[in-house]
Amino acid sequence: MSTAMPTSNLPSGVTEARQAPERRGILYIISAPSGAGKTTLCKQVVASVPELWYSVSFTTRKPRPGEEHGREYFFIDENVFHDMVARNEFLEYAHVYSNWYGTPQKPLMDKMEQGIDVLLEIDVQGALQIKKKFGDAVYIFILPPSMDILRARLQGRGSDSQEEIVRRLQKVKEEVWSFREYYYIVRNDDLTQSLRELQSIFIAERLKTKRMDLQWLEQSFILEKDATSPGTEPSCTL
Repeated sequence: MSTAMPTSNLPSGVTEARQAPERRGILYIISAPSGAGKTTLCKQVVASVPELWYSVSFTTRKPRPGEEHGREYFFIDENVFHDMVARNEFLEYAHVYSNWYGTPQKPLMDKMEQGIDVLLEIDVQGALQIKKKFGDAVYIFILPPSMDILRARLQGRGSDSQEEIVRRLQKVKEEVWSFREYYYIVRNDDLTQSLRELQSIFIAERLKTKRMDLQWLEQSFILEKDATSPGTEPSCTL
């Protein structure tokens, strides 16, 4: 999934996408406690950062109101999910809140090999599995402003029982201990500011020296010859 980037949403000084030297796509992993607002942020990042593909996971849970098959998740039966596990079709999979979730392997790897960056919205358990395979991925953890605000968000959502909310809040306390496994932390207190911070992370990672095509750099600059004066030493004027 890739769209043009509205310049009004970009960090100051960045106006448009540019053709970058060939490289392998970057894998961005975003995790957050339930109710922290990561889905909203991920949708806005994908809509505003060019050449970014959103990886849609599979799940055995039922869709919530407003969710669509193939957009938020691929909603499948548990027996279908386990058949996919047996065929090794998942990059990772995990059992979370009584349901199974899995990341399809082939489309994600294909996009990265094509030089397209991939955004994967995933829980902590799945992120730690992927980190064993992709040490050079970019790991981002999104936090709510506070536990009280998170509790209010979950209650206001109206999709979970009180028992489920208590269980999710306990899970948050466990997941937060994994923050050291992530390279960036974004506190989602203000949506506009949080989006700006996420955009900055995505753009900065693309400009890192370790992600540059060094062969292209050497050929273009270090090994370039002066066509007008072959074999001559550069002059020195004092």
